[in-house]
Amino acid sequence: MSLSWAAPSTSPTVITPAEIEKAKEKYGPLAARRLEAWQKLVENNINKPERLKLQRVNDFFNGATFTTDKKHWKQDDYWATPTEFLGTDAGDCEDFVIAKYFTLKAMGVPEEKLYLTYVKAIRLKQAHMVLTYFKTPKSEPLVLDNINDRIMKASQRRDLIPIYSFNGDGLWLSKQRGKGKSVDGGTDKLKNWNSLLEKMR
Repeated sequence: MSLSWAAPSTSPTVITPAEIEKAKEKYGPLAARRLEAWQKLVENNINKPERLKLQRVNDFFNGATFTTDKKHWKQDDYWATPTEFLGTDAGDCEDFVIAKYFTLKAMGVPEEKLYLTYVKAIRLKQAHMVLTYFKTPKSEPLVLDNINDRIMKASQRRDLIPIYSFNGDGLWLSKQRGKGKSVDGGTDKLKNWNSLLEKMR
């Protein structure tokens, strides 16, 4: 996977033609079309307002099928790259969030506005992950979620209890509706995250 962080006035490459061809051989022709559509998504929205970028990215990836790691990857906990996720057109909540996070970064949304956030999903009675977006450091975050297509403020998601959030800059214990307190050691504590970054290099 190739993620080239170009200036917002240009079109960053999230995947090269060679990588698409490789994915086609592995996952089939429909996978190649999805990956081409991903690149077009970034190119066509690079200069759009951030709120519109959020909506289009959320809609694009929420079209994939939710499944479990055990069923899909034959592992208890596997974090797929966006290429693997789109290649198979399925994944669990972490895979949806990872794909949205890196795509929005490629579109020029600053990393400090984006957080992968673990929550407790009350109705599902299980741990869940969503992507949260902070317009400013002190603003109430917006929640991008694969089980709810509407992008809503955190205060409107009474079905979610935040636990902790992280990105490339660090790890935070979540406050009720904010980023919360920084944790010593940061993302070194997140083995899956670090393994994912290694795969994407």
